[in-house]
Amino acid sequence: MNPIERNRDSANRRHLHPVGVAVMILVGLAGAQASTPTIRPALQAEHAAPAVKRVRRHHHWYQIGIASWYGKFFQGKETASGEPYNMNAMTCAHRTLPLGSLVRVTNLRNDKSVVVRVNDRGPLPENRVIDLSYAAAGFLGLRHSGTAPVRIELIKTNAQLAQLSYPLTPAR
Repeated sequence: MNPIERNRDSANRRHLHPVGVAVMILVGLAGAQASTPTIRPALQAEHAAPAVKRVRRHHHWYQIGIASWYGKFFQGKETASGEPYNMNAMTCAHRTLPLGSLVRVTNLRNDKSVVVRVNDRGPLPENRVIDLSYAAAGFLGLRHSGTAPVRIELIKTNAQLAQLSYPLTPAR
């Protein structure tokens, strides 16, 4: 074999090699698909990927505004919930929250907070968002000033839970 023919043979082999590799890959893939075991529907659940547990994000309701308090003048008068107002109880009046809801009220001036139960409607002044009982106002440190900026966060709207936490009739 002369040297010129040898160069042509090696050139032809170089061009055939990539084609051969491509054919082998295709045959290998076809064989792999044919050899995968089929799973009966009854056993599919065992081999299925584990279910992804979705985490629900809870969006907490809150409101920021001015709070005030009411006390002695309303003592013993009927509230919107039907119970008599008790200025020494941890209660409040709000325009829209369901009666019996539990809310956390935080004084934004001193960062003190208290949990109160909504048992009345109000406040009457339009620039206020909540009226607190005398006791709740004392815990927040706004008895002297009368009003303060607050953040209201809804904790529970379940009226039955609120009833268990703050019974309308005192325990005997």
